[in-house]
Amino acid sequence: MRKQEMDYILARMLDSFSNVSDLNLTVGKPLQVESSGKLVRVDIEPDFKELTPFQTEIFAMNLLNQDRRLTDTLIRTGSCDLSYSLPGKARFRVNIFSQSGNYSIVLRRLETTIPSIRELNLPKAFEEIPRTLNGIVFITGATGTGKTTSLAAVLAEVNATRPEHVITLEDPIEYVHPHKMATFNQRELGSDFESFATGLRAALRQAPKVILVGEMRDKETVEIGLRAAETGHLVLTTLHTNNAGQTVNRILGMFDPDEERQLRIRLADSVRWIICQRLLPKVGGGRVAAFEILGSSLRVKDIILNGEVGDNTYESCMEAGRAFGMTTFDHYIVHLYEMGLITHETAITYASHKAVVGRGIDSVKSSRGEKTTDIEELEIDHNYNRKYK
Repeated sequence: MRKQEMDYILARMLDSFSNVSDLNLTVGKPLQVESSGKLVRVDIEPDFKELTPFQTEIFAMNLLNQDRRLTDTLIRTGSCDLSYSLPGKARFRVNIFSQSGNYSIVLRRLETTIPSIRELNLPKAFEEIPRTLNGIVFITGATGTGKTTSLAAVLAEVNATRPEHVITLEDPIEYVHPHKMATFNQRELGSDFESFATGLRAALRQAPKVILVGEMRDKETVEIGLRAAETGHLVLTTLHTNNAGQTVNRILGMFDPDEERQLRIRLADSVRWIICQRLLPKVGGGRVAAFEILGSSLRVKDIILNGEVGDNTYESCMEAGRAFGMTTFDHYIVHLYEMGLITHETAITYASHKAVVGRGIDSVKSSRGEKTTDIEELEIDHNYNRKYK
């Protein structure tokens, strides 16, 4: 298979459905794309009823394009990341990985235009981040929940408003930022630096004011990231965690127990925002983001220092801090339901606490004059417990 033939197949897959986010090539399955969060089959000519090991390997070799470093990484570790451009169509973040002796490939479509905070309808907390001068901001969530897109919108605002040097450390580069008011230097793992730790250490000598770290993967990267935040830099980064408490615990878990107290002190001083994202099915198709947002406050710092005790929890801080841009997932999900963006069933399915969301939805329905229960024809039993002679 020549590169032109592969590009033709990828282009047909990309155009097969609306809202295509990923292309999936797996042995034993047909060509598939993820459209609005669901994997669907792609029928093209020639027909690929079931991809063979040889076919996926040929795809992989074409994507690797004889790159020795990527080939060595794939053989040695079982997977590798790269970027790939489909001329005139799209750019992809590609992961090739070994599976039962065969190769599978997932290509994540990258947007060519950088969205703004307003276009994405992000919460007000995202408008505060570009104005933050120092500290560390965590955007967390599972893979494919839009963390990179949210960070791109934040950096676009930095680019438009701050005449400063911005360095990004990415794996791979997804959104290419033009030079506007800020000066951007975007570096890619593998080709420009060896690891996030070495890239971040070098960044401290490159006079940036804002540093984007694609992911905090290990203890060394967290250590250097905190040092950067403590020395006057704004550090933006991601973690694969589901909520604010889990984010703090994941970081603490990277260090030895005897380092925990000092680390808690450093986190309490450095953390500015922890924002967690999830994508929910949207009414009418597509997906909509839900957020959990924890900002810095004296009470939040106390919990980071001493841990959650009794009613003094991250969740209670977010509930009390709504006026300051904080929110829990459950409150935000009820807000999405109230806006008509998600269904009752979706709200309950994705809730952290189903009872809380259920009560919130009942409150919304009551304010609209809608029924909150299906139970009908109830009446008082006037004869209950009556004594007869």
